[in-house]
Amino acid sequence: MRVDATSLRAGAARRSTARSAVRGALAAGLLLAVLAGIVGLAFAGSPARFAEGVAVAGIDVGGLTRTEALRLLEARAAAVADQPVVFTAGEEQFPLKASSLGVEADWRAALETAAGAGEGFGPVRGFRRLHTRFFGTDVQPPVRAYTAALNYKLAGIARDVDRQHVEAKLVRRGLKIVVVPGQAGLRLHRELAADTVVRTLARLDRAGQVPLPVVVDPIDVTTAELAPVAQRARTVLSAPVRLTHGPTAWRLPRWRLAELLSLPHDGRSGLAIAGPKADAWFAKLRKTVERKPVDAQILASEGVVRIAPARDGLAIDVPGTAEAILAAATSPTGRNAALVTETAEPERSTAEARAMGIERRLSTYSTLNAGTPDRVNNLRRAIELLDGALVSPGGTFSFNERVGARTLERGFRPAPVIIADEYEEEVGGGVSQVATTVFNAAWEAGVKILERNPHSLYISRYQLGRDATVNYPDLDLRFRNDTEKWILVATSWNDSSITVSLYGGGPERRVESSEGTVRITGAGPVRRVPDPTLEKGTQLVEEEGSSARATTVTRTVYGADGTVLHDETWNTSYRGEYRIVRVGTKPKPKPPPEKPDEPEVPPPPPTTTAPTTTTAPPPPPTTTTTTTAARP
Repeated sequence: MRVDATSLRAGAARRSTARSAVRGALAAGLLLAVLAGIVGLAFAGSPARFAEGVAVAGIDVGGLTRTEALRLLEARAAAVADQPVVFTAGEEQFPLKASSLGVEADWRAALETAAGAGEGFGPVRGFRRLHTRFFGTDVQPPVRAYTAALNYKLAGIARDVDRQHVEAKLVRRGLKIVVVPGQAGLRLHRELAADTVVRTLARLDRAGQVPLPVVVDPIDVTTAELAPVAQRARTVLSAPVRLTHGPTAWRLPRWRLAELLSLPHDGRSGLAIAGPKADAWFAKLRKTVERKPVDAQILASEGVVRIAPARDGLAIDVPGTAEAILAAATSPTGRNAALVTETAEPERSTAEARAMGIERRLSTYSTLNAGTPDRVNNLRRAIELLDGALVSPGGTFSFNERVGARTLERGFRPAPVIIADEYEEEVGGGVSQVATTVFNAAWEAGVKILERNPHSLYISRYQLGRDATVNYPDLDLRFRNDTEKWILVATSWNDSSITVSLYGGGPERRVESSEGTVRITGAGPVRRVPDPTLEKGTQLVEEEGSSARATTVTRTVYGADGTVLHDETWNTSYRGEYRIVRVGTKPKPKPPPEKPDEPEVPPPPPTTTAPTTTTAPPPPPTTTTTTTAARP
């Protein structure tokens, strides 16, 4: 192969040129590196001081140490802490202080971040600081605030700034319908406002006013949306409406329709027959049209049970009737509406009453009226409230729940009652006689008696050991219906007595009871009453009282097959009644004082008429123990 000499020489020249260029570039780079190192070192400065151009919250800290910078920032913050910043929302102004809201900047953290702008090794630090010198760095500190105080202030601002929007609505003026345009509202943007307040108060300058973010609260119902509704409302008031129910008809004139018509409000865009006046009108209509249902009644008297059949009632379907009236009123023609009614069913049907199984009288018991007219009134009032009480199988009868509180408002009167072993006056006195009557009816029916409280004093007119007392709401009389059928409590009264009877069904029961005997258990208490009208040492028995006593009665209840259902012993103790003794406290009269002894004086001589004489009277006697009468 033949090689051209000229080509060889050209290639060698190109390689030599390339090597020269590489050497030149390396030299230039080395020179630049040396120059850059020199420049970096020239601007590196001290790592203990911040680079020139570094600012924290707008305050230049270049050339300062961290301690100097911290002292400067804290001093500036303290100087402006009590200087208010005026925040604005619309035309309102709200001056706020950093000290009042606990706004504080974390200057140490900010300085830690600012120090990063001038850190690095040797020339690297110099170039970073050279960049900061020309372009600057402003570090914003982390900020915290007292949340409760901030929220409180923002809530107050919101009360002044917020304006709720007003929806477009229809207004009736007489028989005319007018559309009232809506109005948008304003609302303080609480989250953005909180950020604005905190960041502004954390700044170290107090120049100018700062607007708070306020957003528009738009309306939901516009005038355009209400235009067709307004036309329908005008149709409603254009002519009367005729409401019919069978042969009966009611004419609703325009002014009545205006009262019944509810126009759109609170964001609602529809019409309705509603509102207070509509409710009042329907209430009157219901009194005219409606018929209450009648429950099947279980009637018991003189041992005979009969069922009074239930009767359906009639009720107005108010929502349905309102819709019918509105439909007729919004129609230009055929303005007739039918009253919508529905059957009102009784709570207890005739079949349900029969299924309760109340077929016969289980027991009856009577007690004689006693006491004042007010006490007899209380007996009859309680009897009335008890009448008709029903107890389901397994259910519990409560005297207090059925009769309720004994108050003047409920027809009870003050009468004697036993309180703390003595007779006093109280509203409802005598009701315990009714409880005694119920207790004995339950006793004779053979049902399970759950609670019975005897009187504290023995009352002779009640069957021994079978009395019961009640006091609302703590002392009660309760029995359980442990039969298979419902129990009806039927009551009656006449001029001489009250009667309670229990009616029910299921297998018959037989009750055997023992007659109680009285046992004296202790002397009765004595109460001595001072009496200033009796002399000391004198006693007078005002009331004899009675001894404490006790009795025991038993009850055995047999089922229809002779099995024992209940075998019970009832022990009752009665306290003695006070023997009242009046004790004299009047002091005895003092005896009259004795008179001292006096000398005896002889009686004067008899006085006789002496003849007149001219002789002188004899001289006076010479003794001093007696005196003589002067003689004529």
